[in-house]
Amino acid sequence: MTVRGTLLVARLEFRTRLRTGRWKVLFGVWFAVLALFSLLLRVNLGSEDADEDGIVMFGVLLFFVLLLMMLISPALTAQSINGDRERGLLAPLQTTRLTPLEIASGKLLAAWAVGLAVLSLALPFIAWPVLEGDVSPVRGIVCVLVTALLIGVVCAFSQALSALVVRSVTSALLSYLAVFALMFGTLVLFVLTLPLVTTTEYHESDLKGTYSVKKEHTEYTWWILAPNPFVILADAAPAIPRRLVCDEGSRLLPSPDEQPTEKGCYYASRPEDDPLGPIGEEVRQARVGEQKTGESYKAYEKRLEDAPAVWPYGLAANLLLAAGSLAITARRLRAPAAHLPRGVRVA
Repeated sequence: MTVRGTLLVARLEFRTRLRTGRWKVLFGVWFAVLALFSLLLRVNLGSEDADEDGIVMFGVLLFFVLLLMMLISPALTAQSINGDRERGLLAPLQTTRLTPLEIASGKLLAAWAVGLAVLSLALPFIAWPVLEGDVSPVRGIVCVLVTALLIGVVCAFSQALSALVVRSVTSALLSYLAVFALMFGTLVLFVLTLPLVTTTEYHESDLKGTYSVKKEHTEYTWWILAPNPFVILADAAPAIPRRLVCDEGSRLLPSPDEQPTEKGCYYASRPEDDPLGPIGEEVRQARVGEQKTGESYKAYEKRLEDAPAVWPYGLAANLLLAAGSLAITARRLRAPAAHLPRGVRVA
C-alpha cells in the first residue's frame, strides 16, 4: 500500500460526494441543531455557580455530539462498497494498479474526513465552556480526539459490512444495529451478567445471629463495558481540578494541595451534575469490585482511589475492531474474485 494510491482514492471519493450538492444543506442543518441545543442548554442551566454551568454544559454537549455522530457515521460508509458495485463504479478501480488495501483505505479516509468535518462544526460550542475558563483546554482536546477516533471506528466496521453484504440496504441496517449494540448492548449485557457473578456470604453476629450479604463481583465482567463509546469518552476525560467553594462562588485551584484561607470555604472535587465524572468513577469502581471480606473501609477507599483506568482497554478494542474491519474490506476487494455472490455483477 502506498500513500499516493490511498490519497488518490480519497480524492475520487470526495469529488463523488461533492457532486451531489446536498452536503451544504446537511451541514447547515447540523450546525443549526447544535446551535439551538447549546443555547437552550445554557439557558436552562442557570444555576448560581457559573463554573458548574460550564462544566455541565461541556459534558452534556459532548454526549449529545457523540450520540449524533454515532448515528451519522454509519451512513458515510455503509454503502461505500456494495453501492459502488451496484452502480458499476467499483470495477474500474479494481482494474487499475491500485491495490485492494489502497482502495479500502482511501474510501475509509474520505468518509472519516467527512465525519471529522461534521465534528468540526461542533467545535465552537464545545469550546464555549473552555474559553470561559470553566473547562481546561486539555480536557477539551482529549475529549474531541477520543470522539474523532470513535467516528473512524464506526466508519471502518460499517465499510466492512458494506463489503460483506450484497445489498446496500441490508448493510446499512446491520451497521446501525452494530452501533446500537456497541452503545446500549454492552450495558444490557453487563446488567444481565450480574446474577452470574453475584455470590451470597453468610456471617455470624452476636445480635442478629446469622445474616447473609450479597456481593456483585463486577471485577470479572467490567470489560464488557469497556468498548462502550460513552464509557470511553467519560473515563478518558481528564479529572476536573479541585475547587474552592465559598458563599460568593468558587474558583479553580492551580494545585490540589492549596489550603483554603477564607472562612466558610470548602473543597469540592467536582460538580455533582458533571455528566462525565460519575460514569468514569462508576466504571472504575466496577473494575475494582465491592469491598472484600475482612478488608477495612480505609483500604477499600484506597483501592478505589488507585483504581486503574478502563478507557485504554476500550479504545484499544475499538481500534482493533477498526483494523480488522479494514483488513476484511481489503480482502473482499481482491480481483479477480474466485467466487461472486448471486446477483452481483463484475462491472
